[in-house]
Amino acid sequence: MTVPRQAVHVDSPTERRNPRTTDLDQLSTLDILRSINAEDRLVPDAVAAALPALARAVDFAAEALRTGHRVHYVGAGTSGRMATLDAAELAPTYNAPAEWFMVHHAGGATAFSSAVEDAEDDEEAGAAHLRAAAAPGDFVLGLTASGRTPYVLGALRSAGALGARTGLVFSNPHATRLMDIDVLIEVDTGPEVVAGSTRMKAGTAQKIVLTAFSTAVMVRLGRTYSNLMVSMRATNAKLRGRTLRILREATGHDQHECAVALDKAHGDLKVALVHLLSGVDAEAAATALDSTDGHVRRALHALGADAV
Repeated sequence: MTVPRQAVHVDSPTERRNPRTTDLDQLSTLDILRSINAEDRLVPDAVAAALPALARAVDFAAEALRTGHRVHYVGAGTSGRMATLDAAELAPTYNAPAEWFMVHHAGGATAFSSAVEDAEDDEEAGAAHLRAAAAPGDFVLGLTASGRTPYVLGALRSAGALGARTGLVFSNPHATRLMDIDVLIEVDTGPEVVAGSTRMKAGTAQKIVLTAFSTAVMVRLGRTYSNLMVSMRATNAKLRGRTLRILREATGHDQHECAVALDKAHGDLKVALVHLLSGVDAEAAATALDSTDGHVRRALHALGADAV
């Protein structure tokens, strides 16, 4: 992701030259890779420092979805592409409804595969997109390495004015204009291996943050049981096999018993799981899940059964 020169601020760490990589073009191929890897290893600690703020964002998002609202991702360039990929993976992994997560990418669909760099400078476009799509009770998460991308800040400003909660993932401790955002997730990754190339450490940090964020939201909403993907859609042979394996691991029942339970549950892994763990029939298991917003543990508790 590049930033037009007129939008660059000298105090943005991602735009500075990295003193540890000034001889990058003189290194052997292996040493170039070692240099990149050494910088990449700094990213997890930077993310760890932001976890308390990220936890607030997760709780905001889970509350929004629990109450019938939506989560919006807003980004430009690399940030928008990261957001698009993260949202796309939630349906097959957690059977998340398509309307739960919306992505607003500066430049639209074209920007996913091709650079539309001037689109990130259009603050009013970001504001207009969220004005049309967001609602009170939603949660809007912006992503911008610089903390200054006009499209993203315009979107957050507009969403906040509508009554949505807002958050921002950014890598610039010197960014301004962020006071009206509900939760600031600052991941200070410092200067990049190649100055200004924020698809590197800043982009890696955004990938880690997004994966952790959306996974934690799904866990809070009961889309897992223990650390198992019990809400996934079994849309191919591999996933159907995984469904049986998960059911066996979660219950201790054999392959045949799990296959019969899945058949009785019409392929619904959660229903089959509650049926096998509680001993009630599939219909009662489905009713218990409906009454507990799909949480397996809560359904088992309501049925007086013990979770494994």
